[in-house]
Amino acid sequence: MYAATNSILGRSIVITVVLVYPQIGGNTGAVIRLAANLGFVLHLVEPFGFELSEARVKRAGLDYRELADVRQHADWAAAAHATTGGTRFAFTAHADRQLHEIDFGESDVLVFGCESDGLSDAIVASCEPVRIPMMPGNRSINLANAVAIAAYEAWRQHGFPGACTAIDNQPLPAESFIPSGTRTGRAQS
Repeated sequence: MYAATNSILGRSIVITVVLVYPQIGGNTGAVIRLAANLGFVLHLVEPFGFELSEARVKRAGLDYRELADVRQHADWAAAAHATTGGTRFAFTAHADRQLHEIDFGESDVLVFGCESDGLSDAIVASCEPVRIPMMPGNRSINLANAVAIAAYEAWRQHGFPGACTAIDNQPLPAESFIPSGTRTGRAQS
């Protein structure tokens, strides 16, 4: 398992993302590519609405499948058993808490539902519900975009451990992303 290590803060963080019953191969491919670029572990829960070998998955994920830590599970129970340790956050448009109110821990799990139906009430009840703010009257945010928004926020809160600069491929100094005395960029009381 790849764990992004933040040597400056002396922490390791494992960002874990779970897609429950994904239906659109292009979205899953985009999330696989995101997993490779952010270093998070991706858990896919069957059944899928596509074959993982489909051209749309490959096109969206390009050649990143080999660079990502992707694990498949036959059902939610198996995925839940494999993702213990931190708090599970269920992303749903029906939650009261918003993304910016969450202080992500180093082993937390970000859980997303399928494109058409979201997460079941039972899965949401087994997690801490959270929503990504959006304009009124809209139903939802595209799955791959929602994962990107949430995963980047969790990674940002920990100083982007494992990230590198595009210029010289060297690790970025974590303190450039975390103001002194805070972890999330918000003053702590």
